[in-house]
Amino acid sequence: MDYTEKYGLSYEELFAPVDHNDLESEKITAPRYSYWKSVFRVFFRNKVNIIVLTLLAVLVAFAYIYPSVIGYDAQVDPFVNINDTGALHLSPDKAINHFGFALKWIFGTGGTGASTFNSIWYGSRISISLAIICAAINMTIGILLGAIWGFSRKVDMVMNEVYNVLGNIPSTLITAVLVMIFSPSFWTLVFALTILGWMGMAYYIRTRVIIIRDHEYNLASRCLGTNIFKIAIKNILPFMTSVIVLEIAAAIPGYISSEVFLSYIGLGMSDISLGRLIYEAQNAMVTPGWGWEFWTPVAVASVITIVLYVTGQNLGDAADPRTHM
Repeated sequence: MDYTEKYGLSYEELFAPVDHNDLESEKITAPRYSYWKSVFRVFFRNKVNIIVLTLLAVLVAFAYIYPSVIGYDAQVDPFVNINDTGALHLSPDKAINHFGFALKWIFGTGGTGASTFNSIWYGSRISISLAIICAAINMTIGILLGAIWGFSRKVDMVMNEVYNVLGNIPSTLITAVLVMIFSPSFWTLVFALTILGWMGMAYYIRTRVIIIRDHEYNLASRCLGTNIFKIAIKNILPFMTSVIVLEIAAAIPGYISSEVFLSYIGLGMSDISLGRLIYEAQNAMVTPGWGWEFWTPVAVASVITIVLYVTGQNLGDAADPRTHM
């Protein structure tokens, strides 16, 4: 056969012997896998996530940057126009006619003549900060304790009894009692929402850990003398990243909702927050022409919780390695 004519190569070039190299044979030619790079690749592949993330960035910017830019003072600004009777309970169009067009008047004014727009974004910062702090505390305690709880049978026996007693006490009742005992401040509410708030997460992680704790690699680690804490952190929790992200996604908007609910029933903090604004404007809901005072903070609170939830849910789905194929 004429290999040169058929393939354009000589016989020697086609069938030249190749030296065996042990080092070269061990090289893997597949591209290096990066977990978090794959997570963000899957997340941003969905165009809806980009839109939702952009909206979240705008909300966070207004909540944390806007009040600082305008120099909002929670002790002074709510009462600047209190002596101006013509500035009280104005709808957006009436507020603009009264003060002239400005961004802060597009949501009208409240019962003290203060800008509802400014108050809402300052209150949003308080509510979001509360939710993030509570979620961080409860998730950290819940994840670490839940991993040890599920892996150690001795800890499991003790914690099951603790959970059966404390886990069945209504959380709203505990929060309400603590708020009434202590002054209704920001840190009081953080304490009330975290004193037992970690138990649900810990029990959920415990259940997930029990499913995978007896896999062969964990049994091998125990036989080699690896302590329980290290096995839980190194061998178990990394496999639960997507589950943890999903739980955090539900927790943050959940705490915002809890703060709004507690404030609405009169058990919230005294600081300006979304819940406090809704509580103070509840009478305006049934007063003709004053509805803007109530529905604007309700709408902003709803948008913030929905955007946070959707972002977290989609990030949790992207964190699942099965979506990285």
